[in-house]
Amino acid sequence: MLPYDALEALARERLPQAVFDYYAGGSGEESTLADNTAAWARLRLRPRILRDVSSVDTSTELLGVKLAAPVLVAPTAFHSLAYPEAELATARGTREAGSLLVLSSRASRRIEDVAALAGPWWFQVYVFRDRGLTRALVQRAVAAGARALVLTGDTPYVGRKRRNRGDSALPLPDEELLVNLEGLTHRSLAEQAPDTSFADLDRLREDSGLPVLVKGVLRADDARECLHHGAAGLIVSNHGGRQLDGALATAEALPEVVEATGGRVPVLVDGGVRSGGDVLRALALGARAVLLGRPVLWGLATGGADGVRQVLDSLREDTAHALALAGAPDLSRVGADLLAPPRRP
Repeated sequence: MLPYDALEALARERLPQAVFDYYAGGSGEESTLADNTAAWARLRLRPRILRDVSSVDTSTELLGVKLAAPVLVAPTAFHSLAYPEAELATARGTREAGSLLVLSSRASRRIEDVAALAGPWWFQVYVFRDRGLTRALVQRAVAAGARALVLTGDTPYVGRKRRNRGDSALPLPDEELLVNLEGLTHRSLAEQAPDTSFADLDRLREDSGLPVLVKGVLRADDARECLHHGAAGLIVSNHGGRQLDGALATAEALPEVVEATGGRVPVLVDGGVRSGGDVLRALALGARAVLLGRPVLWGLATGGADGVRQVLDSLREDTAHALALAGAPDLSRVGADLLAPPRRP
């Protein structure tokens, strides 16, 4: 895989400007977007020496799914804007890399068609204003073989993004927006419900019978409340800097959430992960795995299924290299001792 900046630049050349801005942009002044990446770099590492790392194992298991590396594909919308085969190509590339796809409710291909090409996959859920629509989508995902649900909890309204206004606004035709929303009587009913609450988490668990993870957790009190309502896992996320600008970077929020769970459920994290060193840092802070959003989209835009696979394979290889240099032959040897104390002001 090309270095992230080069891959992003190549994707920018391939995509219409409005599409690139839709994927790349953050909300407000994009301060959280920038800080997500910078926060990982602020964490300094304390590698061990004289450890046998002649063989390094990056494999892991997450909610019963075996993965080649602690790296998942985050839910992102409308892959047809990046590549003609859309989520079908993403699913195939993810499967070939031994990873797991979290399929977005805003996918531009039918759930059933994506599932037919995917390896293990989870389904991301927005609670729509029409909760019957949400229920129908979840039922289809369960029938198609989703292993878990991911409830996005940080989007009562969509964050405002300067890159996607006026001449840069992205036209989303109904055939892309509504492909999975059968029986919808009005587009407004497919907007997120601003009254979404923990009761919706209860309903999702009861209606689906699947494990439900909650995405968008940045606080210990929210983490504890999610667990009280039966969440099977938590994803520390600020929506890739696309919601409340000025929100805490995920690398900074992660330790508080991990501590609040007390090891009862797996904690995952997304936002700004760009290298194997970042994956190592996330694991050292207590995450079980990371999720990739934009890097996968750039791989899709520049190479279809092969591009997605290459992004994931390259990050797995880079993670193995970082583990070896840190003196950790497998993920069980990664702990907080690999991180240096923060510098004093």
